[in-house]
Amino acid sequence: MAVLTPVEELKTRILREGKNLGEGILKIDSILNHQLQSELIMACGEELASRFRDAQPTRILTAEVSGIAPALATGFALKVPVVYARKTKPVTMFGPIFLETAPSHTKGMEVNLMVAAEFMPQGERVLIIDDFLASGKTLHSLIRIVRAAQSTLVGIGCVVEKEFEGGRAALAKYNVPIETLVNIVSMDNGKIVLAD
Repeated sequence: MAVLTPVEELKTRILREGKNLGEGILKIDSILNHQLQSELIMACGEELASRFRDAQPTRILTAEVSGIAPALATGFALKVPVVYARKTKPVTMFGPIFLETAPSHTKGMEVNLMVAAEFMPQGERVLIIDDFLASGKTLHSLIRIVRAAQSTLVGIGCVVEKEFEGGRAALAKYNVPIETLVNIVSMDNGKIVLAD
């Protein structure tokens, strides 16, 4: 039996286990967004790391909650710290913070994204990693945090891209590499259609 690459396994599992909930919402909770397939996520992190290693990131930024696993796997492979933007402010977060808002597709509302300034110092080479590239609005908010921190954005990597939502085109103005592992070209009529 042939061994699948991480990307091939991810595609196979999305087609087998993913659920199209309508309105562009893809449920892949058994793989990434609730239950974590640890070996697969680590392999996906290694794949993303291999695509960005030459950019020499010194820090990874993501948003809680679903971005943490792929970001951690990528950070482990690159041997760099991973910082995640919090959606609620814990009592342990004090001092200067970077605060942005972003719309949540699954929650149907705006959410806060907060990063303590002590964990996003200026002059870093920041790679943003997230679970989905859809409209790009959450990624725009994370990019604003990188810029507010006077650091350099060196790339954007996501596990799954929903091409039909236009996020890649919206992010093109930042002129950085954008890498995704699986590209969904359509979710019309309850289907999930992947790019070849």
